[in-house]
Amino acid sequence: MSAEIRNLLLENLQSIRDRITCSCLRAGRAVDEVTLVAVTKYAELEWIQELIQLGCRELGEARPQQLVARARSLDPEIRWHLIGHLQRNKAEDLLPIVHRIHSVDSVRLFDHLAKLSQKRERRTSILLEVNVSGESSKDGFDPVELLAVWPQLQTCESLEISGLMTMAPQTDQVESARPVFRRLRELRDQLRDAAGGRVLLPELSMGMSNDFEIGIEEGATIIRIGSSLFAGLAADV
Repeated sequence: MSAEIRNLLLENLQSIRDRITCSCLRAGRAVDEVTLVAVTKYAELEWIQELIQLGCRELGEARPQQLVARARSLDPEIRWHLIGHLQRNKAEDLLPIVHRIHSVDSVRLFDHLAKLSQKRERRTSILLEVNVSGESSKDGFDPVELLAVWPQLQTCESLEISGLMTMAPQTDQVESARPVFRRLRELRDQLRDAAGGRVLLPELSMGMSNDFEIGIEEGATIIRIGSSLFAGLAADV
């Protein structure tokens, strides 16, 4: 890898970390409350290897097959997050490798993962994806639907429901993400109260390159950053 690419990655990563710190200060939160998941779906393998050298140990992929392939070729200590849609027929290969699935978007997928996890005698960490904005182009539970099925989901023993995930609408008006993220936090609190303390839902995965600062201000514990990490990089750099 050229020194130019290495330095650019370092500058991008440091800039993001500085912005995380500033967002946490504004929100009165500790920096270590927020986990940066580096989304590598469009990155070249050598860029990912350099990110790992720079200290990124939490990596995210949108496509299950690419996650599996990259996990097998990189440091086995990396914690992989699936952030994209998961088809049920892709789940079995994924489970032994993935640290957390952010995109459990239906009861059918939830039940399928529960059966696979029980079969493998493991407990899989998942996030329930919620379509807070109500956009037809987005996957995820409707908030009202999730509240209705919550008594059924919270009793599952083979899945660890670690929290919720959402995506805000893509728009130039970044502040429009705030009510979406706030509603996810409020929904998390409703679900936690309804579970009577049995399910704590500590994680909120919300915020990407364009809106992660608002996500942090509204309580995000996980942010998913891709394009900002690799800004300025191209195959011919």
